[in-house]
Amino acid sequence: MHAEAWIEHDYNPFIVFDSNGKILSLNQEAQYLLGEVAHKKIFDIAQTYASITYGFKTTIVDIVFGSYKFYAITVGYDDESSIGIKLYKSATKKFANVEEYGESINVYALLDLCISASSTNSAIKFKKEFDPTFPDIRLKIEDFMKLLTKVYQSHLNSTVITTRLALITGEYIRFNGKKYPIFSISIKGEYREQSYEKAIEEIANKSNCTIHFEVGETIINAALVS
Repeated sequence: MHAEAWIEHDYNPFIVFDSNGKILSLNQEAQYLLGEVAHKKIFDIAQTYASITYGFKTTIVDIVFGSYKFYAITVGYDDESSIGIKLYKSATKKFANVEEYGESINVYALLDLCISASSTNSAIKFKKEFDPTFPDIRLKIEDFMKLLTKVYQSHLNSTVITTRLALITGEYIRFNGKKYPIFSISIKGEYREQSYEKAIEEIANKSNCTIHFEVGETIINAALVS
């Protein structure tokens, strides 16, 4: 088997740029990554962490792009015409049993309930953009409701809060020999109170979710276990 085939199907994204930042080649995982981040940002990182002299250099560094989290990178070049970077993905949390995801529930109803509770005595306009094809999902209902409530609390100084529910294309969580798609809930407003972040992350961990914070936006990702 050729080395190129191994690179193409590597779990970690790999990109080669020319000296001007144009992509010369990339593997499948890098294509998914570029759906969440501009390639110029990755090129800038490659230049920043490259060895002073020709060769390869691996650096332990925490990098987050959207739903992607990396713990290290390797940057290499043997002339001035091109530079390559490989980003090492942080391991996804593993679960032994489907039952760890809790009870089956209609996620639309759960979101509506939390939005209704958060909108009480509030002038905020709540908008919903839901993918209509979701089945019932297994969730730790109490923890997940606490998570949603805390996230909405962190956005309550906004005038409009938009909630989006969708599947993440091309990403899966694997356990017990099966793979499960990942769904995403984005809660976005003009303002997000950062002091809530630690509490949100703690509840998310109990809920089998991962959290990503953007300016004015909180993104919840979890496995779609039905």
